Amino acid sequence: MNPADKSPWIKNLAAQVGFDRAGIAPANPVGRAEHYRCWLAAGRAGRMDYLHRYVETRLDPRQLLPGARSVVVVAHSYYQPCPGRPEDDLPRGRVAMYAWGRDYHRVMRRKLHALVDRMREELAESFEARVCVDTAPLLEREWAASAGIGWIGKNTLVLDTALGSYFFLGAVVTTLELEPDAPITDHCGRCTRCLEACPTGALDRPYEMDASKCISYLTIEHREDVPEALRPLMGDWVYGCDLCQQVCPHNQRVPTTREPDYAVRPPAPYPSLTELMHWLPDDYDRALCGSAMRRATLPMLQRNARIALANSATTG
Repeated sequence: MNPADKSPWIKNLAAQVGFDRAGIAPANPVGRAEHYRCWLAAGRAGRMDYLHRYVETRLDPRQLLPGARSVVVVAHSYYQPCPGRPEDDLPRGRVAMYAWGRDYHRVMRRKLHALVDRMREELAESFEARVCVDTAPLLEREWAASAGIGWIGKNTLVLDTALGSYFFLGAVVTTLELEPDAPITDHCGRCTRCLEACPTGALDRPYEMDASKCISYLTIEHREDVPEALRPLMGDWVYGCDLCQQVCPHNQRVPTTREPDYAVRPPAPYPSLTELMHWLPDDYDRALCGSAMRRATLPMLQRNARIALANSATTG
């Protein structure tokens, strides 16, 4: 099977294992490598020190997998209509949609390994492959844009005209020679709704984020006290933030996910702030078993709940 035939065949396999979109990029160095280095040097990654490690590997998949020729990128929608807030008088926080269900790392990794297994079973040639889901040193967004999954929008997320931006990205770096897809056109146009919706000013310029000000960063990645000036701007978010996605025109008519593992699991999407404040380690383990919310430790979640409680008291 030649590269031109293998590419649509692999994308069809990706659809069969449950992915909503698949595309292929050549395993070449990232085109915006200097932009990434400058972003790191400017301190816009905040305290995410891990982004400063393996920089050259992040920029060149051939260092992640010697002999790599192609990167198969997949998208998996997690969008679901937002349920209404519980009809009670309890002060409640908000959780970003991506963390409402089962930890996407597990779901995506399982499907990606199933994809590679199918490729090995049905393809009459040997090859090496490395599955990547967010934790590997790979800039998934860059490869998604290169593979035609979508374009990198002004809010720095990958956008697709049909799926919007509510989808997870995964990749298979492989030694297979495949025919790449073409990147797609940027459809952000003159729209600046995402920049205007960001309450902390993290999106201070189009197509670039100051992660150190992002609510998602502050609630999930930032391990210390939140700077006092930013606390009132965080509203009731206790884990992540969806504001720049909620206002995006491309997210107004997106299909609901077909993945049952992404269905809402309590305490998402509106956890009781007072309950969070009183959680013990056993409560944390029981409530967040198998959840992506475990990325934030119990002290971090309770810190976020204190900020949300203070903000709810201020707003009445």
